[in-house]
Amino acid sequence: MTEQEGSVEAHGGGRIPSGHSRGVPAGTDERKRSVRPGVRRVWPGRRELPAGPEGARPGPTARLVAHFRRYWQLWLMSLPAICFIALFSYVPMYGIQLAFRKFKASKGLTGGDWVGFAYFRQFFANPMFKSLIVNTVRISLWTLVMGFIAPIILALLINQISGPRTKKFVESLTYTPHFISTVVIVSMINIFLTPSTGIVGRFFGDANLLASPSFFTPIYWITEVWQHVGWNAIIYLAALSSADPSLYEAAKVDGAGRLRLIRYIDIPTIMPTCAILLILNMGSILGVGFEKVYLMQNAMNLPVSEVISTYTYKIGILSNQFSYSTAIGLFNTVVNFFFILLANTLAKRVSDISLF
Repeated sequence: MTEQEGSVEAHGGGRIPSGHSRGVPAGTDERKRSVRPGVRRVWPGRRELPAGPEGARPGPTARLVAHFRRYWQLWLMSLPAICFIALFSYVPMYGIQLAFRKFKASKGLTGGDWVGFAYFRQFFANPMFKSLIVNTVRISLWTLVMGFIAPIILALLINQISGPRTKKFVESLTYTPHFISTVVIVSMINIFLTPSTGIVGRFFGDANLLASPSFFTPIYWITEVWQHVGWNAIIYLAALSSADPSLYEAAKVDGAGRLRLIRYIDIPTIMPTCAILLILNMGSILGVGFEKVYLMQNAMNLPVSEVISTYTYKIGILSNQFSYSTAIGLFNTVVNFFFILLANTLAKRVSDISLF
């Protein structure tokens, strides 16, 4: 008997081709026949989930349990961050109702009279409403645009440094100011801009630049970009490190210079990262930092330096108008959330890159 003849067996007077069992049609894949009855086949390395009746897809509970069984280490590692966000970001949302109630300390958060949108209408009718929005948007846009472009340029320049020691030195030198506190930064600004004696102020004679309304916004965004440009460039440097070295080698063989390398390799590599960070930054379009603006304010520049965050502090904490200040803060948050949704939608339509 030959090998081919021995690979078949008789059954009821007929022959069954080799590699096929009774009741299994010819051509059935071996992997499909190896699946046990009542068990749904999954990809290699994954846990097998019990199938429902007649091989139906397992329910959400079964999938959720299997997910946590497989990724429990990652969830355990993320648990402190989840608890932190829940405690300091979601639990305080209980106090949002103050924006719709007349707060009375004796009755607590929920004991005040319901006033609806009265405090919102009061803010919209406030004579300072227009100036607050204009000042906030002006400072935010300058900081957002320049603070978005500068780290990209810095990352592209640092990426062109070939010496590893020089590259690390430049990186350390540029992101060190990020760790300087806001109070120290404002103190340095005051010292540098002191008329006649400051490093920068001496070039402007007796003019006090911080007291000039026209100089407040440039001073704010220039010092803000200087402080954070190196730190913000780190993520772009990380994205550039993922570029394929063979692309640079092939481009150099074809005669590409540094500018062409940046244009055709570096910029396309960091473009998805730029889109994501731009969407995230749009969420702070009305979120000018309170500390720095408040410390830089004085009686002379107040018409251009009063922003929503400082006005909310003065109304809520100094004037004890807690419901009114909560309504202003809620309005600010809703506007920022709207800009995130708008930026995400536009990015998804234009480049198919989005957060959600």
